[in-house]
Amino acid sequence: MDTGRFRVPAGAIDWAIAVGVAALLLGSGLSGQHPAGEHSLFGAVLLAAGGLALIARRRAPIAVLAVTGLCAVGYEAAGFEMLAVPYLVAVYGAVRAGHRALTAAASVVLLVALPATALVFRDGPAGEAFAQARNVLEIAWLIAAFAAGEALRQAEQRAEEAERTREETARRRADEERLHIARELHDSLTHQISIIKVQSEVAVHVARRRGEQVPETLLAIRTAGREATRELRATLEALRDDDTAPPQGLDHVPELVERARSMGLDATLTVEGQRLDVPAAVGRTAYRIVQEALTNTARHAGATTAAVRIAYRPDALAVHVEDDGKATSDDAPAPGLGLLGMRERVTALGGRLRAQPRAGHGFIVQAELPVERTS
Repeated sequence: MDTGRFRVPAGAIDWAIAVGVAALLLGSGLSGQHPAGEHSLFGAVLLAAGGLALIARRRAPIAVLAVTGLCAVGYEAAGFEMLAVPYLVAVYGAVRAGHRALTAAASVVLLVALPATALVFRDGPAGEAFAQARNVLEIAWLIAAFAAGEALRQAEQRAEEAERTREETARRRADEERLHIARELHDSLTHQISIIKVQSEVAVHVARRRGEQVPETLLAIRTAGREATRELRATLEALRDDDTAPPQGLDHVPELVERARSMGLDATLTVEGQRLDVPAAVGRTAYRIVQEALTNTARHAGATTAAVRIAYRPDALAVHVEDDGKATSDDAPAPGLGLLGMRERVTALGGRLRAQPRAGHGFIVQAELPVERTS
């Protein structure tokens, strides 16, 4: 969990803005020239309602636009001489959300309604002059609010587009590098390993036909050649088919456990916590960790049991794999490519990985992958 960065929830910001605007309206409206009696109470309610309506400006920008517009007309009817600040904030929010045409239409209607209301409730030439002055001033404020919302909307769109472009570029480069590695492995290793494997097979076959005892070193070379051939083939397939194969994630972990059981391993899977959607990269990394851990257990650990545990936490996904193999606490974890690959995947996501022998005997792999939640 990242404790060095503090983010204020969007809901808290909306509440602060709404309460601040409502307090500003009540303070300026009731301290200046305003009507007395029932009209004063009605106007105060409208002032508070117009400000507090901004709480929902992100979730329902059009509804907030309508409510604040009606409140603005109510201010005029109640006799409050003030600008419709909540409506300006609502215009900014609606335009930022992409509702430009509807916001412009609503603003035109309001610009007609406000002077008309002022003329109706203010008698004589003074009311007409006040209505004209207010109309010009509010046009300027509406244009400013509209422009601010549109500017921020375009800036956010450009930022999102730039982020998508960066992700696509990084993904394309990773694909190219992966295919380059696959070609290099194929060209440089496949032929040499095939020669070693064929030569050792022929040597063992000839020795047995002659009735000679096959040296243990030759048998070891043959076994290593077979294993290297299988590992290299699997690696090349994974490198080349990573994009074309369907994405593998948490939903495919049970298949890994079943596959381990088919190999004679008593494997179990436990899922803890409430199942939540996690980013694809996190799910894919969790799958690879379980896959690598179970593969190592089945091939090298001499284990009979393995336990896989997936734990959903509020800010992280925890992966735990342990076995009862022959590794002891005195053994250091072998710095193989599988372990290195797991560590690189986890580190790239900002997580932590621990892979080491258990107390007594057996091996344990623990990973914690951070999952960022949005409020």
